Amino acid sequence: MRNLITRSISGFVYVTLFLFAILYDAKSYITLASIFGVICIWEFSKIIKSNSIIPYLFFGIMIYLINYPIESFPIISVISFTITGLAILMYLLFSLKKIKEENILQRLFLQLIYLIFPFYFLISIPFIFGEYESEILICTLIFIWVNDSFAFIVGKNLGKRKLFKSVSPKKTIEGFIGGLVFSILAACIISNQSNNSNIDLLDWIIIAIILSVFGTIGDLIESKFKRQANIKDSGSIMPGHGGLLDRLDSLFFAAPFVYLYLYFII
Repeated sequence: MRNLITRSISGFVYVTLFLFAILYDAKSYITLASIFGVICIWEFSKIIKSNSIIPYLFFGIMIYLINYPIESFPIISVISFTITGLAILMYLLFSLKKIKEENILQRLFLQLIYLIFPFYFLISIPFIFGEYESEILICTLIFIWVNDSFAFIVGKNLGKRKLFKSVSPKKTIEGFIGGLVFSILAACIISNQSNNSNIDLLDWIIIAIILSVFGTIGDLIESKFKRQANIKDSGSIMPGHGGLLDRLDSLFFAAPFVYLYLYFII
């Protein structure tokens, strides 16, 4: 009971802080997301046993480019590199091969493709149509939270078949399907309430599917990193939940794929 209360309070503070920063203005969102990014880099660096300052410098440069965009910034090259890197991680996940982190270059590569570039695209999503639009990001968070919540509820009550037992024994196929279905339902509801003329019902549904599928994969990949490091949580910054990386792994992993869809399809 005490642990449940601790988790509830910690989760409430996290959600309230996140939503307040998003709704207040663009600068408060960028600031909070940047702080989250630095914490996640720190937690991930401990997991892969990296003490280099270079990832933080790279991340600072990416945040600078969001605040002061350069017209010649090669966004297509960056998104291509990011998606390719994440595809490599997915291949290593499903092929059951070890993710190598044996030297400084391998660790830096992992920090770039797994955290720094994905966080850049996560922070950039509300600016995708030129001006800061908090609705897009809030809906993105809703899809992630709906998927995670109903994947847990459905999996706990109906789950029988393991989704990926070697990495995350508690996740089930039934839970994954439940999270996906309720995410799509959330997309239908949001479409009726949204005033965004750039995104229609089909787009919201596709975004919900992207977040559900790649968010789940992102969670599995973080679990693989932790299993390789033989640890349970990425940190202890959120009492009852673990580290911030544990809370954001689904969101930032799926963010480049959402950005890709918004940028090239809509």
